[in-house]
This record gives sequence, C-alpha cells and structure tokens, in this order.
Amino acid sequence: MRRAVSDMAANATIYIFGDCTLDTGLYELRRSGERVPVEPQVFDLLVYLVENHERVVTKDELIGQIWPDRYISDGALNTRLMSARRAVGDNGEEQRVIRTLPRRGYRWIADVEVSVAGARPDASPDVIAGAHDAQLTQRIEFCRAADGVRIAYARSGEGPPLVKAANWLSHLDFDWNSPVWRHWMQELSRGHTLVRYDERGCGLSDWDVPDFTIDAWVRDLEAVVDAAGVERFALLGISQGAAVAITYAVRHPERVSHLVLCGAYSRGWNASARSREELDERQALLTLTREGWGRDNPAYRQIFASFFIPGASGEQVRWFNDLCRISTSPENAVRFMEEFSRIDVDDLLPRVTAPTLVLHARNETRAPFEEGRKIASIIPGARFVPLESANHILLEEEPAWGVFQAEVRRFLATTA
Repeated sequence: MRRAVSDMAANATIYIFGDCTLDTGLYELRRSGERVPVEPQVFDLLVYLVENHERVVTKDELIGQIWPDRYISDGALNTRLMSARRAVGDNGEEQRVIRTLPRRGYRWIADVEVSVAGARPDASPDVIAGAHDAQLTQRIEFCRAADGVRIAYARSGEGPPLVKAANWLSHLDFDWNSPVWRHWMQELSRGHTLVRYDERGCGLSDWDVPDFTIDAWVRDLEAVVDAAGVERFALLGISQGAAVAITYAVRHPERVSHLVLCGAYSRGWNASARSREELDERQALLTLTREGWGRDNPAYRQIFASFFIPGASGEQVRWFNDLCRISTSPENAVRFMEEFSRIDVDDLLPRVTAPTLVLHARNETRAPFEEGRKIASIIPGARFVPLESANHILLEEEPAWGVFQAEVRRFLATTA
C-alpha cells in the first residue's frame, strides 16, 4: 500500500470529493482548503478506498493492504474507520462518503474527481521528507539494565543518532500511531536515527521493578545507548526525562553532542512548590491516581489529561486515556509521581558542557514556565525559546509545534 518516495512525489494523484482534496503526493488531506491532520494509517485507508471506489472492499482485503504484517482487531479497524469518516466530514449514521455493507465490506460512494499530477516541479525537499515520514517504521529490541531489568527500546529513521530520554507515559508500540505522539516520532526521525525507550515500570519494559529512582533511570539510559551502539549523539529530554538527560550529560560529557530540553524541570514539586495550596493540589492528584488510574472514568480522564494537553481534541484525549491504562499499572503510576516529586538536579546545571537548547510552553501547568527559564539561565551558554502554548506535550495542530520543529532542526544542524 505504501508508495515509494519517488513515486509519491513524481506521480501524485489528487482525489477531489465534496469539499475535500486527498493528495497522495503531498500525503495531505484538506477540507475547505484547510489541512486536516490524520494518522498515516487513516490516510492510507482513505486512499485505498477511494482508489477502489468502483467496487466493494472486503474487511480482510483492507486489513491486508493497510496492515500486512500485523494483527488488527475489529475494534481497531472500526476506530480507524471512524477517524477516516470524521476527517472527511462523514459519520457512521449518514455514511455519505464511506458506506459499511454488513458481512460484505466497505464501499466509497462519494462522487470523485481524479487528477494525475505527473511530475511535480514544485516538489520541495520538505515534500520528499514528508513522504518519507509517511513510510516511517520502527524496530523494537530489548536490553538489560545494570540491575537486570529488561528495557525495551526502538530505532527509527536514518542519519546521525538522536536519543530521547524516556519520559512518563510511553508505550513504544501503542504511541507509535498516537495522535498525541506520532508527529514527534516523524519529526525526530527526519534526518536522524531516533533511539527511544520505555523506562522501567512502563510500556514494553519490565513493570515489576524494585528501584524507582532517577539514578536507576539514568542507568537505563546508559544501557540503551550502549545496546544501540551509539557513541556520540544528540540527547533530548522532555518533562522528567530532562532531569535524566541533564544527569547523563554531566556524567558522560564526551558522548553528548547536543542537549535539547522541552517542558523541563530540575526540581520536583515537593521541592519547588510555591505554596501549601500547590502541595495540596499535587497530593490530591496522587489520591485521584490511586483511585482512578486505569478506569474508563471520564471525570478522571478530563482532569488528568488537562494537566498535559489542555488543548487536545476529544480523539486525542481518548488516545491519552488509553495510553495511561496500557502504559503502566495504578501502583507504578503512583510510584512514578512520588519519585518525580523528589527530583532535584539543580546542582548539576552549571556543570553541563554540551551546547543546550531549552524550549518551554509559556502557559503550561505541568512544569511551570519559570522552571524552563531558570534551567536556561544556569546552564552555561544555553539558548531559551518560549513557546506560545498551554500544552505540556505539543500537539501537531498548534503553531508552537512549528516553532519547536524549526528551532530544533536549526540547533541540531550546528557543529558541536
């Protein structure tokens, strides 16, 4: 199903239906002229159905074309179909674009105008890179930390190594196609070999572990980069992963070429809380987590997601809720939050020698803006970039994501 980069860029087909344009060369869906973000698999599903609009496509055929090497449940397929319908302004009741034929399959029924663009003289390097992103794959492997804990790590993309220190709420397989994280994987794998991993107690790594400390998290990072065979690399730390990245950069300065920190904090809330009320709020969240983690509880989902992605769509909140449930246990969630409260790497900041870029959302609440500003003011020579966002995890649709992309690309292109 996935086309070669050269074929997609040079022999693009544009499908026009209703107020939508589906462009296989740009790998882009637009409605009323506005770009509609869609997951790669949802885009592929739309393309396959519209390419075969003159006939019924069976469920088995659709799965075989879009997911040739994976088992996909009926529920997962239905979720992708709902996303596809929503993206083109359709729904399961009206079925004006995609019709479900019980026990037979699916049929594209909207009128379609087809335009073969041929060679695209305007195809820029960014278009080619976008086509590469659409075909992005990852390879998941395992290694052992110093204390024997099994750590899952993944590689994607090609080029100089970029290692992402693990941050909470990851699952290498599940978040690969997440509308919350997928654009991160695409961007960080563009022109780099991205190495990322699930920290202990989370995702595909071992959950039953005795040591939940920042020293253990740093040893996990050491094990991953050694197993992946990368000697000198750029290092990215997001959220509490920033403290791990800072610690690693101080312990192994010869191996870190660039240090990128986003949504970072050097002290956990137990040390940095500015009032008794703030401490009480955090303790209340701990209690809520003990009671609500893993449950399909809309009230808990909204409260917890609002800390990380207050600007999220309904679909993104649902994905985030599912990620919470499958990424770790309620017991480990509480252990993580308790250990995060104890983080304190302030004394390491003046000892960072790697070129450093610090980016921080101005209006987020998970890690206060002042934390990022403080880190940048203490690390020697660090550059600080404020981001106009309230999201702890930057979403693809917001302008701050474009700023992040441009700043990080420019920074990583500099010679250390």
